Amino acid sequence: MISRKNKQIPALDQTSIFQIRIKGHLGHQWTDWFDGMAITLEDDGNTLLTGPVADQATLHGLIKKVRDLGMPLISIDSGFPDRVDILDNKKKTE
Repeated sequence: MISRKNKQIPALDQTSIFQIRIKGHLGHQWTDWFDGMAITLEDDGNTLLTGPVADQATLHGLIKKVRDLGMPLISIDSGFPDRVDILDNKKKTE
C-alpha cells in the first residue's frame, strides 16, 4: 500500500472494502442487485452499503446503480483492505 498524508491507499490489484452512503432507506431485497454488499439502515434515514470492491470498474458500476435508483449519493469511503475477511466470515454465518 501507498501512504499519502497518513491515509492508506489500496494498491490497484488489491480488493478493498468500500462504504457507500445514500440518502433514504433501501430494502434488504436489493442486496443481490448491489453485488452482495451488506445493507445497513441508519437511524438518520440513510442507507450504508458495505462490501468488497475488486476494482474501479466495479465501483463505477455500483455508483451507476445508485444513480439508476434515483437516490442521492452522500459519500463513498474506502481503505479497509484488511476487513475483506471479516465480511466473508459474516456472510458465512448468515
